[in-house]
Amino acid sequence: MLRTNQAFSSYFEELYHNKKVGEEIIVKSFSQDENILIQDQSLSKVMLIKEGIAKCYFTEENGKEYIVEFLGNGEILGEVELIKNISCLCGVKAVSEVTVYETNIVYFKSLIKNDLALNHLLLDSFAERIINTSSRASYQQLYTVEHTLTQLLNMQSKQGIQISKEDMAAYLGITVRTLNRILKDLK
Repeated sequence: MLRTNQAFSSYFEELYHNKKVGEEIIVKSFSQDENILIQDQSLSKVMLIKEGIAKCYFTEENGKEYIVEFLGNGEILGEVELIKNISCLCGVKAVSEVTVYETNIVYFKSLIKNDLALNHLLLDSFAERIINTSSRASYQQLYTVEHTLTQLLNMQSKQGIQISKEDMAAYLGITVRTLNRILKDLK
């Protein structure tokens, strides 16, 4: 439901606090509903979420959104696009106020070349995403939408955030009308 990565968060925090002249890494904030990355646009920075929650989503050709994941502390943004030299695969938008560590592409590429710890964190992150994607696909086949919605509502309550009905429906892969029907039945 909400992905976090404490090891990556610690790595970037140390990187930020121990930066040397010429190493460009800054802290930047995004307000709720502000775009952090825009699907199909070129990548200008690599970021790691320091605090807050963002949604990672695809906008399909018909204009409908599908939320891939909710991202929290320690989740990295833009690394796949940088490695593959492609435009942003998906959009990322702040669900709450989000603070990120932001670094330029040249500096991040130099880290990839020279920092074995970063490479291990990236490999671990990629493996975790593959596991999560597989688990979510099987979970959606094995459990009802009502069960997943209950977990989503619990996450929302636990994190103290408000997720719109549109976002809930986009995460569950259903229409808002279907979501309303399920919410009514759950009461």
